[in-house]
Amino acid sequence: MQQKLQPKVKDLVLIGGGHSHAIVLRMFGIKPLAGVRLTLITAAKKTVYSGMLPGHIAGFYSDDECHIDLRPLANFAQAQLYIDRVVALDLENTKVLCANGLAVDFDVLSIDIGSTPATVSVSGAAEYAIAVKPVSQLLEHWYELIKAVGKNPQELIRIAIAGGGAGGVEFALAMQSHLHRILCQTQQPIQNLEIHLFQRGQELMPNYHQSVRHQIQQILIERGIKLHLGESVCNIAPKNHRETKKIFEIKCESGLTIECNKIFWVTQASAPEWLKIAGLGTDEQGFILVQDTLQSQTHPQIFASGDIATMVNYPRPKAGVFAVRQGKPLFENLQRILLCKSLKPYKPQKQYLSLIGTGDEGAIATRGSFTLPPHKLLWRYKDWIDRRFMERFRFEL
Repeated sequence: MQQKLQPKVKDLVLIGGGHSHAIVLRMFGIKPLAGVRLTLITAAKKTVYSGMLPGHIAGFYSDDECHIDLRPLANFAQAQLYIDRVVALDLENTKVLCANGLAVDFDVLSIDIGSTPATVSVSGAAEYAIAVKPVSQLLEHWYELIKAVGKNPQELIRIAIAGGGAGGVEFALAMQSHLHRILCQTQQPIQNLEIHLFQRGQELMPNYHQSVRHQIQQILIERGIKLHLGESVCNIAPKNHRETKKIFEIKCESGLTIECNKIFWVTQASAPEWLKIAGLGTDEQGFILVQDTLQSQTHPQIFASGDIATMVNYPRPKAGVFAVRQGKPLFENLQRILLCKSLKPYKPQKQYLSLIGTGDEGAIATRGSFTLPPHKLLWRYKDWIDRRFMERFRFEL
């Protein structure tokens, strides 16, 4: 009797636990594909939902409320989970190489590792500034800072934020809100806190409509956040080395010099070098160039989404909303390529609703040229949207 041949198992490997991959994993759990071995490689066990991160900084959300635990999610998707950092791709032998020596074979690969702020061009930034990504390191520094302010609220604390996009603005307002509460609770003057926001261009949030930029600038000025517009940070150096209270000196190309205790780096995004070294087609910043199907322009068995990807035909800002919207079409095309079916193109929307937190349980709503001023009801709406999104990823181990 002739033995029936078993179909070959195909390996689908996901690198990174970003928003798109979280959605892909959930959908694979709901709609598994026979004959596919699913693997997730991620440097962290939890991934933050970017929409709730400023609210967490402000103290409105707990750590669990704003993080997706990838372990139960991978378990739900029946995916092998490796907590490791990818350092290289061997495209000739279709292997993913990790920091701890792990080599993972793939037939189809998807990359959703986000991005990191570009610090390389500024002297001292990599050594002394706190990058917003990886978020786990940012939060370690932030928890240390709020603990130190609570312990010694009488001391002057000066914070610098480099980057005047939406992220930098929301961080400035959220940090001020949280630290002001600590100072008020300890009956210390809020003047004990200074926040400096540096922006290379003459306007904040250049990707947004003028109506939003004007409102945001007025809010920052009214709340006493010191704006340094048209200022390019060119050097960061320690002024003293006392362990109790380090002071850093920020220098700008104009000659402006500011002293501060902490520097948070929220500037334009950058990509890891190993993507380009592997031979993937990338743009000038190193992000993977993808077609409308979210496939690599140079390697059709490789997909990319979220911040790490640049859609050739539809370039968009590096924002979490696009990563979330790419989740479902990415899942569908991954299933289709594994089933040897033709792929479907995805066209991202040009305009989208953006809800920008103002740090005081208020938010501004904007879509294209339409803008609503800050209001508590808009924050409640944003809170409802964010909590509903996170509920989709609550799984027990």
